[in-house]
Amino acid sequence: MTGRVPPPRGAAPQLCLAVVLLLLVAGAVTSRRPEPYYGRLIGRLTQYAHGIRGTVYAVDESTVFVRGFAYDGTGPDAYFWVGDSPQPSPEGILVPYPEDYTTRDPPILSAHSNSDILLRLPGGKRLRDIKWLSVWCRRFTVNFGDVFIPSGLEAPRARVLPEFRRLAHGLRSGNISVLDAKTFYIPNLHYDGAGPDAYFWVGNGSEPNPFGTKVPNEMGSLNPLRGYQGEDIEIQLPGKLSAYDIDWLAVWCVEFRHNFGHVHIPKDLDVPPALGQTKITTSSTTSQSPYSATNNCKEILDKRLQVRWEIQGDQVQITLSARLRKDQYMSFGISGAEGRPAMVGADVVVAYWDTRVNQPRVSDYWLSHPAQCDGERGVCPDLRLGGTDDAQLVSGNQKNGITTITYRRPLAAKEAVKDKEILTSRSQSVIAAFGPLNSRYEANAHSFMDTTRNDVQMDFGAQNDNSCSGLAEAAAPGPAAWPARVLAGAGRLRARLGPAAGARGYTPLTGHPSWGIAWYINDLLIPEIYVERGKTYTFLVEGGDDRTNPAKFHPFYISDSSEGGFGQKKEEDQRKQRVFAGVAYDNEGYPYPTAVGRYCEWTHKTIDQAAASETFEDYMKTLQLECHDGEPAVLNWTVAHETPDLLYYQCYTHNNLGWKIHVLDAGAPVPPAGAPGPRAGAPGPRAGAPRGPAAGPLAAALALAALARS
Repeated sequence: MTGRVPPPRGAAPQLCLAVVLLLLVAGAVTSRRPEPYYGRLIGRLTQYAHGIRGTVYAVDESTVFVRGFAYDGTGPDAYFWVGDSPQPSPEGILVPYPEDYTTRDPPILSAHSNSDILLRLPGGKRLRDIKWLSVWCRRFTVNFGDVFIPSGLEAPRARVLPEFRRLAHGLRSGNISVLDAKTFYIPNLHYDGAGPDAYFWVGNGSEPNPFGTKVPNEMGSLNPLRGYQGEDIEIQLPGKLSAYDIDWLAVWCVEFRHNFGHVHIPKDLDVPPALGQTKITTSSTTSQSPYSATNNCKEILDKRLQVRWEIQGDQVQITLSARLRKDQYMSFGISGAEGRPAMVGADVVVAYWDTRVNQPRVSDYWLSHPAQCDGERGVCPDLRLGGTDDAQLVSGNQKNGITTITYRRPLAAKEAVKDKEILTSRSQSVIAAFGPLNSRYEANAHSFMDTTRNDVQMDFGAQNDNSCSGLAEAAAPGPAAWPARVLAGAGRLRARLGPAAGARGYTPLTGHPSWGIAWYINDLLIPEIYVERGKTYTFLVEGGDDRTNPAKFHPFYISDSSEGGFGQKKEEDQRKQRVFAGVAYDNEGYPYPTAVGRYCEWTHKTIDQAAASETFEDYMKTLQLECHDGEPAVLNWTVAHETPDLLYYQCYTHNNLGWKIHVLDAGAPVPPAGAPGPRAGAPGPRAGAPRGPAAGPLAAALALAALARS
């Protein structure tokens, strides 16, 4: 019996290595895309004359490729022609070919027998803006051949990836972009250059490994990598290798088989084919951006806000322009929900001109709730919520009545909760608003007409997307404010919430910015209340008792502060206020509100009709009262003899909801309109704030009416 001969020592490992190599090679040559790949198929040109022939592909949103184009060249005035009419027509737009012509006018189309032609749509046009491509004779208005763009066609687009993993030698970068099937854009690249045999390296598998392929650097060289200090570079895959063939891009040391850092290539890539259309410059040449996007511009909010944008590596630079009033802000950012304008969950930047120092300002905001910021929730700067301010001011100016402010922010979401990612692979919903600044120079409530009311889509990855034609002129002044209301002689007062009534109500009466709601006392919008020293007054408070919902939690209190918001103030700011009712202190010395009752609010039956209502009484007819279950809080206040002449009823958790309480001596008449203000030394009204015009008979009549309603 013949014994089995054992295999030579080392044969099994060699066999395993051979199998591994075979599998890796097989994986490397198996592309996820059919080859050759020309982009998304649009269709074949239909021939009507002059031997037109060719197959048309969408390379990206603004580029088409005509494969095997034929034309006899005998048309006297023929051009490639695009348009959005139902059929090719003289109203189309000329597409120059070749693109880099040097004559004054684009050259007439010459003869072709089997040419591959790359066409860039002019004037910022994209495929979704056109319905057809034609070979068109302008002189005789004749269509030689055409192809129609399928409805809903999605062209391939550049894909933004994460940055390099930071593993060794100081390697780091911005978000890496796959611009087309062979081209990678690496912004803000840092590498110390100390690796002895390091290269850009691509391959297959879950992690970088020795069985990869060298990729030439930005100069086309295969020498070991030099050091980089924040440079933006472009590299291209060698030979027939494409982004669809690889699983990762790395910086790899061949000699020591060490991975300095890498980024994975997703399996679901849908990037443009590499047909020579990607012509970008980098900091290794002259530019800092993979997109020539300085011409991106969109007008929103009824053409009152102009937004320009440009991708700069892993950031986007945004310029906002508007006709702002003094102490007014403009805001812009990513909607809290896709497909609609959602305030809650939105990530926006608030921009304004700080008149205190005559400088532009920007601030990063997270909108966790529609309510005013209370330091924990609401429309808050990220910094007030313990986050980071990712908005970086670039520049600003005021010229010819227009305020222009430019800032940068990262594309990536730096904070999981407070930030939203800016996409460059597709359009996304954005929101914008105008509104007044409060005393902290933070965003206050805007009116319904000063915010995005319909879904606005913006494509931050677009190139030359410019639909701007000029800002709208400033709106004419609105209607005059209603006369101030006066409430005198009432011992029982019911405090509810209601709309601030825009240019008719809270702001013009007080001179303070409004959050959109205000106190209604005995169903009057922020009346000036007159009380007497030594008497007791009962307030039935219906400002809400849901502490989990800041929009429905408005405890009532009385203070010498014209702004209010005691509960959201820091301790040193609280000490600047004198509180006369509605606040108590626990055993540890912490304040808490005492006038906390059910929630009642006057709401609009349809939309805000303040501008169209001649009187406040007319306006009340457009409102309806909505109350939650529960009971009102009861706040009894006895006016001490040493009480100052002027106080304010306010909201404990939010600023600027209330107005004045005038304190009189017992038996003193209500002063007529134009009478002197509070006694010297007493807290006075804000400079320029209007004064109530009520005389004695009017006050008495209003008081009787108010008592009847309460």
